[in-house]
Amino acid sequence: MAQPIRIFDTTLRDGEQAPGCSMDINEKLEVARQLERLRVDVIEAGFAISSPGDFESVKRIASEIKDCAVASLARTSIKDIDAAYEAVKAASSPLIHTFISTSPVHMYHKLKMTPEQVLEKVAVMVAYASKKCPEVEFSAEDATRSEWDFLVKVFEAAIDNGATVINVPDTVGYTTPEEYARLISYLKTNIRNIDKAIISVHCHNDLGMAVANSLAAVGADATQVECTVNGIGERAGNAALEELVMALNTRRDYFKTSCRVDTTQIYRASKLVYSIIGTPAPINKPIVGANAFAHESGIHQHGVLAEPTTYEIMSPESIGLPKSRLVLGKHSGRHAFADRVRELGYELSEEDLNKYFEEFKKLCDRKKDVNDNDIEAIITNSISKIGGFYRLHSFDIHISGSATNSCVIRLEKAGEILEDVALGDGPIDAAYNAIDKMAHAPEHSLEDYSIRSVSEGKDALGEVIVKIKSGNKITTGRGLSTNIIESSILAYLNGLNKILERRVSGGEAGNIRYDST
Repeated sequence: MAQPIRIFDTTLRDGEQAPGCSMDINEKLEVARQLERLRVDVIEAGFAISSPGDFESVKRIASEIKDCAVASLARTSIKDIDAAYEAVKAASSPLIHTFISTSPVHMYHKLKMTPEQVLEKVAVMVAYASKKCPEVEFSAEDATRSEWDFLVKVFEAAIDNGATVINVPDTVGYTTPEEYARLISYLKTNIRNIDKAIISVHCHNDLGMAVANSLAAVGADATQVECTVNGIGERAGNAALEELVMALNTRRDYFKTSCRVDTTQIYRASKLVYSIIGTPAPINKPIVGANAFAHESGIHQHGVLAEPTTYEIMSPESIGLPKSRLVLGKHSGRHAFADRVRELGYELSEEDLNKYFEEFKKLCDRKKDVNDNDIEAIITNSISKIGGFYRLHSFDIHISGSATNSCVIRLEKAGEILEDVALGDGPIDAAYNAIDKMAHAPEHSLEDYSIRSVSEGKDALGEVIVKIKSGNKITTGRGLSTNIIESSILAYLNGLNKILERRVSGGEAGNIRYDST
């Protein structure tokens, strides 16, 4: 009988806290909904104590998601555990995930605690968490650089006091597959009460072995794997969910395991996360990269045409890649649009469907043919829109090859039209200077600007991604239009509106960043 493997997704906690990967509350909710459709077992929705904004996003996700457990991270402190419980208590299956470092280097230099003090802290705080929540996961931070005998004591104390999951994280991506498998086997053999908890693993990718280490742990009888969509996360990232799941799915004969993930939702989840953080998938990214199912060699092409399994160990359809690239146009009706949206893997409310159909019709007035990439771009771009502050009303650009460029910008704020003009080294610089004169955003700087074509042709949609730094946080702004200057303005406004939204909601107050596991 196949051993069930639980998939614990930490995209919204460990993944989101990485520089350049931050999400606002609406984006987090959309990712959580997609993770629910993907059917992961646990969604780690955030680190509730880290800021009021993070607390609110965890709370909203917990109240909405019904088919997955929802977890919040917490240090081994009463204040952290209280905040985590308050954030997740409305979930259909709430989980508190608490942690403390156990390696000599962490205990001595970071915690300033003795091993005995750490052991006592684990017992007291796990007991406190288990009185509040029936499901408690305990993580021994930097486990792979900890002394194995001490790990046994720590995990036994955690389980004795109510931990239902023990996590063995490779926090700094230090271990190797063989070594990690030996550690998991050692713990399984030597922890006297291991029958009362499941073993989880959480691997970082600093040496490029996060997925291999996770799979080695599964081979040693770990039954929960922690991962992120696209492998996003601190430093070099985490084990990639799509790679782990498809490895388990494709090699069932070897691993003899099963998981409940709906693999046909993988491509949709990957594209959503990449779109929100403003990063394209590397073309050679396993499973979801553009070349993952591309064959240029004549020998390979002939083999795939004759029998796909000659060079493809999984089918594009198995991860949810659309079978066709249907082209729609201005004469296409709402029914045809709705059918194509469903085929692309989006489950939309009537309200959202109507909103996106209106955007689709506007695009049809500018672009002769609209394909799948255009439709996906319309939907994912709308997810990132923040209202309530500044909206683009209109703009006029004066471009000269030999003189300074100028831009007149008109913005709408709470029904009022604001107008200003600015000069710049180019049209986009001028537009951004004009916006900065009107939009009263916290001090910020433009860290990165990129542009890409969403689809083919001279009338293709252009997507602009900007990275704006305010304080110690980098915010992503996205804009989409067939007019690249308009895309640039929309992206900048999107980023500034997110910064303003975060300031109003208190999302930056007391922000705590921890690699944690």
